[in-house]
Parts: sequence; structure tokens; C-alpha cells
Amino acid sequence: MNMKHLNLHHVSKTAAASLLVLGLSQSCATRYHMTGIERSRILVDSRFDRQPDAGAQRFIAPYQHEVDSIMKPVVGKAAKYMATNRPESELSNLMADILVWGSKPFGEKPDLGVYNMGGIRAALAEGEITWGNIVDMAPFENKICFLTLTGEKLLELFAQMASRGGEGISHGTELRISDRKLVSARLHGQEIDPQGTYRVATLDYLAQGNDGLLAFKSGTDVVSPQDVTNNVRFIIRDYFLSETAKGRLIDSQLEGRVVLE
Repeated sequence: MNMKHLNLHHVSKTAAASLLVLGLSQSCATRYHMTGIERSRILVDSRFDRQPDAGAQRFIAPYQHEVDSIMKPVVGKAAKYMATNRPESELSNLMADILVWGSKPFGEKPDLGVYNMGGIRAALAEGEITWGNIVDMAPFENKICFLTLTGEKLLELFAQMASRGGEGISHGTELRISDRKLVSARLHGQEIDPQGTYRVATLDYLAQGNDGLLAFKSGTDVVSPQDVTNNVRFIIRDYFLSETAKGRLIDSQLEGRVVLE
């Protein structure tokens, strides 16, 4: 009697557990479906100061003056809100153009500039731009870098950009992509000559083949100044100050540099 009771008890527990697992799996399978994944950057600005936390303010107070003295100086004024977005965005266009602009002190004349979307870590709000805003936008120790690619390798690079949905490229570059594949590429109105050579201004991080841009590893005549003053954030600052001195707002436009078909 006892053995039968134990066997029946064991069978009933096993059956109940099986029914529970089956029920849960069916419930999960029928109620939840992955439809997509999206991400965005949240601009932290004065809107978040409307209801200050008293405890947080007391904690920050001893450090705030020193930090503000470094981060608060104004270096320019943005014409509008600018953020990154694939396949092309106003902010990534601006950053790639700044790399080309920043090549002059090095005696370089690049054919194009490349700045990765992932390297731009904050948006620019409309209005005054401070040194702190630049640090937020370019927080890494990336340095400007110059290298030469053959036309064949440049097309490989553009194909790798297409597979990522687009990256920041400078004025005069025109890429057309479909289903994350490169359809066509032109530079300053001309088709890419596979046998030609092209000078590129980019970040040393990308020149090492990071962010999936492996074609950069084939670059030749690499010039990669590692002095701290060549950190890209200083080049961005100098560009903003230069534009401000000329009475210009910091601005950028969508130009069809990367077009989805």
C-alpha cells in the first residue's frame, strides 16, 4: 500500500509539474512577441533642473564651482538641436566636416572625413555651446588621424559602412545603400577609381579597424599624432571658436550623403 501510494504521489507531482511548464511556455509564446529594438540618446539639459533634489544639491555643492569654472566657458552657439541618426544626420555630418577642417595645421588635404556615429555620445542643444557640451559629445581620447586607401579599399570601407546602416562622412561623399548593401559611391561628383588613391581624415580608433570598419587596416602613409592637443575634442572646440569669431552659428544640414533606396 505504501509503495503504491508513493508511486501515485510521484506520478501526480510529475504530471503537475509538466502541465505547469507546458502552460507557462504556451503562455509566454502566445502573449509576447519581439517586434523590434530601438535606441536613442536623451539630452540632459535645463528641463531636468525644474524640480531639483535638495540632497543631491548638497552633495554636489563642494565640487560644483571648480567643475563649472572648467566646463562652463562658451565656445559657440548652435543654430538648432542636432543629434546623430542613421543613415545620415546633421551632427554626424558636422563632425566629419570638422575632421577635414582640422587637417590644415597638419599640412593635410584629405579627400574625405569619416567619423563614427558611436563616437558621438551626446546631442547639441540649440543655443550656447560650452566646453562641457563638447566633452559630453566627444568624451574619448580619440586623436585625428590621416591615412591613404586605394579606391578598391575605399569601396570596401563604404560597403562596411553600408552594413552598419551608415556612418558620418564629410561633404562631397555620396553613398547609396539598399538592404545594408552598398549600391553606389561617388566622391566630389566622381566615381571611385579602384586603382586610384584617396586620403582620409578619421579617428585613430577607426584607423585601427574598430567599429567594423576593417578596410582602414589597409591604410598606408598613416599620420597619427598622439599629442594631447590633437584630441578631437580640441579640434571641435577650435572649429566652434573659429566660426563664432566669424559671427556664424554652428550649423549643419542633411545633404543626401547617405541615401537608403
